[in-house]
Amino acid sequence: MLPTASKLLMINNFGISLGFYMVLPFLATYLRGDLGFSVAFVGIVLGLRTFSQQGLFLVGGTLADRWGPRATIITGCALRIAAFGLYATTDSAVGVVTATVAIGVAGAIFSPAVRTYLMRESDTDRAEVFSVYNVFGNAGALVGPLLGAALLSVDFRLIAAIAAAVFAVLTAAQLIALPRQPRIEHHDSVVGSWGLVLRNRRFLIFTLGGCAYFALFNQLYLALPIEAERVTGNPQSVSVVFVVSTVLGIGLQMPVTAVARRLLRPGSAAGLGVGLMGAAFVPLAVSAPILDTAAESRPIAGWLTLLWPVILTTAVFSIGIALANPYIMELLGVVGEDRLSGTYYGWFYLVSAVASLVVGSVVGRALDITEPSWRALPFVVLAAVGAVGSAIVAEMTRRNLLQEQSVTARS
Repeated sequence: MLPTASKLLMINNFGISLGFYMVLPFLATYLRGDLGFSVAFVGIVLGLRTFSQQGLFLVGGTLADRWGPRATIITGCALRIAAFGLYATTDSAVGVVTATVAIGVAGAIFSPAVRTYLMRESDTDRAEVFSVYNVFGNAGALVGPLLGAALLSVDFRLIAAIAAAVFAVLTAAQLIALPRQPRIEHHDSVVGSWGLVLRNRRFLIFTLGGCAYFALFNQLYLALPIEAERVTGNPQSVSVVFVVSTVLGIGLQMPVTAVARRLLRPGSAAGLGVGLMGAAFVPLAVSAPILDTAAESRPIAGWLTLLWPVILTTAVFSIGIALANPYIMELLGVVGEDRLSGTYYGWFYLVSAVASLVVGSVVGRALDITEPSWRALPFVVLAAVGAVGSAIVAEMTRRNLLQEQSVTARS
């Protein structure tokens, strides 16, 4: 049974995903169509959102340790009230950029803090807690775009205003109902705590393997949509990827975690999940050289015949995510220490962001190759990334490096 504070954060995650996905999927269309900005400007805006969030996770994690996760969560949510409110009230380039960066900074602030709060709230069964957290997030990610699409015919600014209202309700609920956790004293400086993390070899090796998870996860927005549109010639086919992924994420997350808890060690579950995410791209490595690129949009009736490799990959990929994510989150608390849990999360996400950028760049260039004989290359690369990440985590598990140790041993 989840503590009351954890239940509130589950609802909070649903609301965060709901508000975010009401707006962000439609932002590019709004900026390009309604406001008339160039494609280059839209690309820069979307890139700034990702960079400002992933690049500042370390700052957010450090704040969670120094301020306490409760204050940091509330600060991040309050910042998103202002960010989405700015979307609703401005159409200038400066206003749009400011709002977008603020959304990213807010995510960088509250995301590590929420995970730190949940980890400190749950001494045991942390993977199950993170599983429930993922289910609520996926539910918000499913409902958000549907609600946004329904309101888009009225006005994008209305969507942004409703999203701001959602974050206002969340912030108020946290101020009123989210309990303070016992304050942890820090006798070292911020730089000193960073140095302690970077001297933790177990953490560094685990991060090297675990960052493959995020490098692969980002292909949900790159390789899979691009391949779906390539074979069908229709951008609407991309929705199939997200529907399959979200529905399976909601339906399978808890059962997969429960089965893994019974049958596998946490390290084995995390390693197997990352390996499964990589192996999921094997069907595309086989089918991509065979299936032609659509010269024009093909009818919806023929999509399933063309999309079955993408659907199969997405399904296996989603099972891998459901298996890997909760145990990676749990193990970060094992290879780190509670006193600096936010800082450990921050460093992990920062390294993962760099890995995602590198892998995304390589895969993106490979996806640009049009010769049929080379179409398998990006998917072979992704399968290899999964295999390497899985092997690192599996080897740490074999050597018992993913077991609880004393704080002294960790340091």
